[in-house]
Amino acid sequence: MKIVEAVKTESDAETISRKLTLNAKGNTLYADIWRFGVNTALRISDLLTLTFDDVQGERLVITEGKTGKTRSIKLNTSAKTLIGRRRAAHPTHAYLFQVDSNRAKGKAVSRIAVANAFKAVGDEMGLALGTHSMRKTRGWLMHSGGKSIELICKVLNHSSPAVTMAYIGITQAEVDATYDDFGF
Repeated sequence: MKIVEAVKTESDAETISRKLTLNAKGNTLYADIWRFGVNTALRISDLLTLTFDDVQGERLVITEGKTGKTRSIKLNTSAKTLIGRRRAAHPTHAYLFQVDSNRAKGKAVSRIAVANAFKAVGDEMGLALGTHSMRKTRGWLMHSGGKSIELICKVLNHSSPAVTMAYIGITQAEVDATYDDFGF
């Protein structure tokens, strides 16, 4: 399995969103998937099966495919706005991220299509982007914003903080730098 990176700045995350829209000639589908994925930290398998019925007021209630656990995720303003915009633009869609092509009418966008769109933008930016990059980015931005590893572990639904640290890409160089930052 190829290792993908977390995007480590909000500015780069925003650039990815813009490039996804540009590469799709104005279609916001992949940019919306990117934004929603970073905002909710869902696994791609859960993200692509979301329906508008999964939205219950201010929350998204799903059963995770990987763990079988029910999750209730509070939707932030950005996620709610995205859902409202997609619902208004596609009132007949069942899936939040549904395609309109004749071959896949009525189906959610495929993981392969998303992976290809992300990879193309990653190649442009010199980043190893993939479908897990959204979750990793959410975790990294929380970490750099001062949130505890234990809280990030809970948000990502990981089994331990050690898994979370490896997942978001805390490097040996970053650990080493703490020795310079906190000497007396």
